[in-house]
Amino acid sequence: MKPCITVVGSVNMDLVFRTPRMPALGETLLGHEFRQIPGGKGANQAVAAARQGADVSFIGAVGADGFGEFSRNCLNAEGIKLTYLSTCQNVATGVAGILVDDNGNNSIVLAAGANASLSEAHIDAASTAISSAQFLICQLETPLVSVSRAIAIARAHGVKVILNPAPAQALPDSLLQQVDYLVVNETEASQLSDSMVTDLDSAKTATQKLLQRGVATVLLTMGEHGALISTPDECHFIPAITVDVVDTTAAGDTFVGAFAVGLANGLSLLEASVEAQYTAALTVTRLGAQTSIPHRQQVLEFIASRTGN
Repeated sequence: MKPCITVVGSVNMDLVFRTPRMPALGETLLGHEFRQIPGGKGANQAVAAARQGADVSFIGAVGADGFGEFSRNCLNAEGIKLTYLSTCQNVATGVAGILVDDNGNNSIVLAAGANASLSEAHIDAASTAISSAQFLICQLETPLVSVSRAIAIARAHGVKVILNPAPAQALPDSLLQQVDYLVVNETEASQLSDSMVTDLDSAKTATQKLLQRGVATVLLTMGEHGALISTPDECHFIPAITVDVVDTTAAGDTFVGAFAVGLANGLSLLEASVEAQYTAALTVTRLGAQTSIPHRQQVLEFIASRTGN
């Protein structure tokens, strides 16, 4: 049987500008190209999980507009269950303005749109999709009160919770104590631990502080510097997979989706993390959010090309 994963999260249309570098304040800069690509952290993570072979249900909201219809069609094409993807009247679908420079670095500005309309009532209406899953994945591009409600339902039914607290914001210990796997980057780890992450030693300090706040497992992704996996009993550093970077958009989301599928398939914490690292590395060799997320066979071939297995 396929792994069963439910994602609560955002849907955005990404307006992607390729640019030689990031513009200075007040500067007009001639870019290389412009593309409209479906995105949103929640939708990206759902697509990543689906392309790795999971049976995915998605809970979110779009506007009654062209972007919303296009996003819905894209998710439907992935085989993702959209019973609880609401269409909100008189509000626009979420939009992200993304600048990607020639080094593959990006800067993103969000307009939440319909994502901000995802309510506790929407979550309660979708409680069956949450309670019947093996894993619940959440991020913070939808209201925290709704994310908290979804996590509470999952915990009440023994469903494992993966939280990617992005964009970063203050979170209470009472919420973190309900999280089985907290996936953070350096910025999010620094804010939540009140301990600046600048290198491996400071990363270890930050993850220990997050464990002390009640999280069961912390996965700190550090891009080209690798990833750190910490529990109260073990700590593993996973080196980065060296690739030619085109665009880092959706790398973290791909890691989350692939990690969830790995665990649901019975891999160990370390095995699932390593496989997710390879999946994310392959993502950054391509442009865009959902357009860059690889399928399972592509990941297996990539791993084999690097390891010989």
